[in-house]
Amino acid sequence: MAAKPAQFQGWRPKSALYRMMVSVRRVLSILFCLLMAGLVSALAIGYFSSDGIQWVDAARVGLLATSTAWLAWGAAYAFNGLLSFPLKLETPPFVPTPTKARTAVLVPVYNEDPVKTFSHVAAMIGSLKALGIAGRFDFAILSDTRDAQVAQEEARWFERLRGECGADAALYYRRREMNTGKKAGNVADFIRTSGALYDYLIVLDADSLMEGATMAEMVRRMDADPKLGLLQTLPKIVHARSYFGRAMQFSTAFYSPVYTRGLAELQGDAGPFWGHNAIVRTRAFAQSCGLPELSGTPPFGGHILSHDYVEAALLTRNGWTVRVDPDLTGSFEEGPDNVIDFAKRDRRWCQGNLQHGRVMTAPGLKAWSRFVFLQNIMAYVASPLWALFILASIAAPTLKGVPDYFPEPGLFPVFPRVEQGLALTLLVGVFGLLIGPKLVIVARGALSGVNAGFGGTRRALLNTLTEIATTSLLAPIMLMYQCRAVLEVLSGMDGGWPATNREAGSVSLSEAWAASWWISATGLVTLGFAFQFAPEYVSWLLLVAAPQVFAPLLIHVSSWTASAGSRQAGVFRTSADDDPAPVVTRQEAVLARWRGGIAHDDGAGRPVEQGVLASADAKR
Repeated sequence: MAAKPAQFQGWRPKSALYRMMVSVRRVLSILFCLLMAGLVSALAIGYFSSDGIQWVDAARVGLLATSTAWLAWGAAYAFNGLLSFPLKLETPPFVPTPTKARTAVLVPVYNEDPVKTFSHVAAMIGSLKALGIAGRFDFAILSDTRDAQVAQEEARWFERLRGECGADAALYYRRREMNTGKKAGNVADFIRTSGALYDYLIVLDADSLMEGATMAEMVRRMDADPKLGLLQTLPKIVHARSYFGRAMQFSTAFYSPVYTRGLAELQGDAGPFWGHNAIVRTRAFAQSCGLPELSGTPPFGGHILSHDYVEAALLTRNGWTVRVDPDLTGSFEEGPDNVIDFAKRDRRWCQGNLQHGRVMTAPGLKAWSRFVFLQNIMAYVASPLWALFILASIAAPTLKGVPDYFPEPGLFPVFPRVEQGLALTLLVGVFGLLIGPKLVIVARGALSGVNAGFGGTRRALLNTLTEIATTSLLAPIMLMYQCRAVLEVLSGMDGGWPATNREAGSVSLSEAWAASWWISATGLVTLGFAFQFAPEYVSWLLLVAAPQVFAPLLIHVSSWTASAGSRQAGVFRTSADDDPAPVVTRQEAVLARWRGGIAHDDGAGRPVEQGVLASADAKR
């Protein structure tokens, strides 16, 4: 007897009440941001006007209010996620639901290490095979590689991949002669030539991994909702080795489910597309997502780099639902392991997001899609705004005239009040928007039992505080990289689409110095001017300028390898360290074997010796 299909887990019902609730959440979240900006402005006016108000103070208040509203918007995502139910999202159990749909799994590559990339493909095919559904999915490796030697290696390793996995799932490899349109053009080329063969496309990156059960569940949800054009999963970071990388891995595992749940509650059916680890309805994508080439030259003209959010907006414009489901686990990616590689990737994202200023006025777009484009731009403009606020604060004392100690005739002078209490309240309020939601997530995790997967509440709290300290030290450095990126884009410099170094190791002190000496110089100059012109702000500026002065050392140290260790001693411990996902273990086993190790995959995601693997296959 066929198994009964699991109930559709569309935990956001499409009803008039639901749409009204989404609108209410959006309005309340925007009001929350405006309220926080207003409160901070009131505190700032009280502090800045203690020795008289000037035009520079008005500029500081405006910059601070805008920056605070942006911080509050991030906190609004967290609070919406925290207030939504259930306390803990459970992944629905896999049920082998029959489907007539054909699905292609697209793996775009661009000068990647083929051994690493193809081991991911082999692991996903093995995961599907273990469920008996590998025949439902075709895998297409879409190469945009420009390096001839890397291309030769791709062809050679594809033959190895096809020799080992070709009997389980259809495998295709195509290399474009011209990489027109970058990744978006690569996927569009596949849709034009082969899209008619498939109902759905699962779009991945070269470092993506997905459990077979997750892929099958995504197909089932697409089948269940004929208006669903795109379904985005929440990828968790795996294989992080450095302190910096493991901090990111901890963040995606511990905080991101809450923030993404809040994102889902706010965006509703006009959800996000992050360009990978998502499934799209081929017909909807083909009809809606033809991307224009913007007039003019890069960085603002040419092909759209941050194409994913544009494609989501175009799907929504045509009446398709775009959704993110945070309860879809089993979705993974790898991230940069050091600040320098993160900043290089961030430079491309900055250019792509600033391009959204050219498309946000396109006709027919939903109002929320335009607001999302504004958020994407603000994600990078926020750093220059903070920098301008710092500069204005240093300059403020020099722009003010000689204080009038006798504003009224009389014998007694009236001295300016030093409102240190207001300054401290202001600082605590700004930092509270950054770290408050993370501390609440720890408390909620204690109630829901989530913290047990992170070594218990004490360990989760310790790791959270360590992550806050780490990101607080690195934030002023990233602020400088983002300011430089914005200035480069505004000055007409095209950053292009550099290949991602997914195997980058630790950064030597000399490499860190070469990449960040200018940040150290900026921090020293900032402190020098503050000592000279605004000594009362030096203690506050040290929070920003000191990490900048020591940027090379911080970049170097944060790239050191951080062993996961035991549950008690692990750095940024996550549940994946104690109980890694089967597809992750499977990929590690394949990669070790292909690179000359002895580990093999036993079909259930466990590494074994070659002889044991053969006997296990024979038994199955």
